[in-house]
Amino acid sequence: MKAVLPALARPLIESGLPAGIEPHWFASREEAIAMVADADIAWVDMMRPDWTGEAAAAGVRLKWLSTIYAGIDAFDVGLLKTRGTILTNGVGINAIAVAEYAVMGMLAAAKRFDQVVRMADRREWPADAPGKVELFETRALIVGYGTIGRMIGDRLAAFGVDVTGVTRSGRDGTLTPDQWRERIGDYDWLVLAAPSTGDTHALIGTAELAAMKPGAWLVNVARGDMVDQRALIEALEKRRIAGAFLDVVDPEPLPDDHPLWTTPNVIHSMHLSGRSQAKMFMRAAALFLENARAFAEGRPMKNVVDLDAGY
Repeated sequence: MKAVLPALARPLIESGLPAGIEPHWFASREEAIAMVADADIAWVDMMRPDWTGEAAAAGVRLKWLSTIYAGIDAFDVGLLKTRGTILTNGVGINAIAVAEYAVMGMLAAAKRFDQVVRMADRREWPADAPGKVELFETRALIVGYGTIGRMIGDRLAAFGVDVTGVTRSGRDGTLTPDQWRERIGDYDWLVLAAPSTGDTHALIGTAELAAMKPGAWLVNVARGDMVDQRALIEALEKRRIAGAFLDVVDPEPLPDDHPLWTTPNVIHSMHLSGRSQAKMFMRAAALFLENARAFAEGRPMKNVVDLDAGY
């Protein structure tokens, strides 16, 4: 079986590949597209999602496509379904880093540490703190209580935050998709950690923002398209909510002249949450090798994406 794999991962996976898998290593977009045409297996993640999607689409014979990312936005899902390609994603690889970033964002918002840093840059010595909220005894609603959502919840519980999750099934005391909106006003933090699907597009709009507490913060570590950004900008400009910590926006990168850069009480982190770690590729390589062995032996693989559900 021919496998097209990133040259950067070669030191981590070459020696562990099972017999019967013949690796071909790419170092550029052009090499990936050329090699994948007759490949059975591909891991073609590149810095630009459109390049990744282009390479995957060129793999007309692919039986298994692996990606390091949790989201599958880069891929033509309909095409993969038509071809019968199995897609596995990287759910869990970045979970710790993203969960830590979400909690960091909430702490920064509570203490307005963004303002503290700017004061230090101006060499000011304030007489009072710009942020005085304690996480202790606040309430957080986490929309998307999967791997990342649960990790965020576990970490917030250590700060004394009362956490409620939202899942499709309502398992383990979580709210279901038809329950959480009527409860938004009960929470101090609305955290988005759900996978991006057609159902989650513009999940947070004018009605949801209007239902939030005036002192509540929106925290988005999921996907930018889950929030109606015009509605968010209006809510922040009119001080209807306290603020927003945004690791993700739409589009990315955010254009220089986009109003979200200068909207009051927004803390940006430029989609760095998953990258804020040193173990990403080691974890990705370990997961790929585990799945490669399972694929070669005809056993079930980890992180198989439901192409109908989108995650």
